[in-house]
Amino acid sequence: MTQITKAVRPKRERPKPVRLTEAAAARLQQIMKDADGKYLGVRVGVTNGGCAGMSYTMNYAEETNPLDEVVEDQGIKIFIEPKAILFLIGTEMDFETSKLGSRFSFRNPNETASCGCGESVSITPVQAG
Repeated sequence: MTQITKAVRPKRERPKPVRLTEAAAARLQQIMKDADGKYLGVRVGVTNGGCAGMSYTMNYAEETNPLDEVVEDQGIKIFIEPKAILFLIGTEMDFETSKLGSRFSFRNPNETASCGCGESVSITPVQAG
């Protein structure tokens, strides 16, 4: 009797829907350390509104919601709202500092337009498939 053996390939890590730059991770680590509450991480999503149609949202995550996509990058847990996941796949979150201020920014390959003030965007969701 001949026994067939099947080669087992190591499982590839699934790509993260949202990644952090080193600057964003460092700033979020500092924010979490200085926060008054006991937070699990940061919750990222999108909401309808603004002159271009949508805006990014970012809040403390106090709990895991049942349908959240949870990603850990550079020691930070990112909780992605279920309705936002297809809009955010491939996004890189950065923290930028200039002479006039500092802010988190999103580099999203799914953006199709943005307004002049930079506060709202048009995003085409990734097609599931």
